[in-house]
Amino acid sequence: MQITFPGKRVLVTGAVRGIGRGIAAAFASQGAEVIATDIDPEVQAVPSAVPHVMDVTDPNSIAAVLSTAGPVDIAIHAAGGIVGRKPVPLEDVTDTDWRTIQAVNVDGAFNLARAVTPGMKAAGNGRIIVISSGAGLRVSRTGIHSYGTAKTAQIGLVRQLASELGQYGITVNAIAPGYMPQTSPDYVPQWESLGPDGQAAVVDSIAMRRLGTPRDIANAALFLASEHADWITGQTLPVMGGP
Repeated sequence: MQITFPGKRVLVTGAVRGIGRGIAAAFASQGAEVIATDIDPEVQAVPSAVPHVMDVTDPNSIAAVLSTAGPVDIAIHAAGGIVGRKPVPLEDVTDTDWRTIQAVNVDGAFNLARAVTPGMKAAGNGRIIVISSGAGLRVSRTGIHSYGTAKTAQIGLVRQLASELGQYGITVNAIAPGYMPQTSPDYVPQWESLGPDGQAAVVDSIAMRRLGTPRDIANAALFLASEHADWITGQTLPVMGGP
C-alpha cells in the first residue's frame, strides 16, 4: 500500500513537539506541503514545514494563518493535552483549570474544523483528523476531570461533523492514542512518580509490551488522510498497542 501526498497541503496544530511534530514530519516525508502551527514560537524550528505561530482557541488567529497559507486539503488537530494542570479533588477544580483544557482541546478542534471547511467544500474533498485519547474512551489515567471530558467531547464532535460534511466529500475522524508519557513535559512527572516497578506494570498491561511513539500515531493519521480511507468517517481509531 503506497500512501503519498504530493501536491497536498496539510495543516497540523500542536506541531512543536510530541505527536504533532511526529505527524508533521511523517506527512512531509510523504511529499505533502506541511503547515506546522503551534502557540509556542519554537514552531519556527519544525523541519520540512512552513511554520506559523497560531492559537487554536482564537478563531482570528486561525483565519490569519489560512489567509496566508490558503485552503488546506488535510487538517489535523494535535494541540491539546492537560495544559499544565494537575489532578485535584473535584471541589478544588477552578473555573480556569476547567476552561483552559476545554478551550484548547474541544474549542480548538471546533475552531479549526469550522475554518478549513469552506475550502474543503469548494474542493469537493477534505480530511479532518482530531487527535483525541484513550481518555476519551475510558477513565483518564491523568485523573484530571476536564481532560477526560474534553477528549470524550472531541469524539462526539467528530461524529457530528462527519454526519454533516460527508455529503461534501469531507471525512472527519479521530485517533485515540494510548498512554504516551514521553510526548509532552506535562506527562513526565506522573510517569516518573510511578517508579521502575509502576512503569514496568504499565508496559506489561499493554498487549504489545511497549509504549507508543509519535510515529505510531502519525502512521494512523497517514492512513486516515489517504484515499484508502475514503469511506471511513465519524470513527475513532484506538492506537494503543492492544485492546
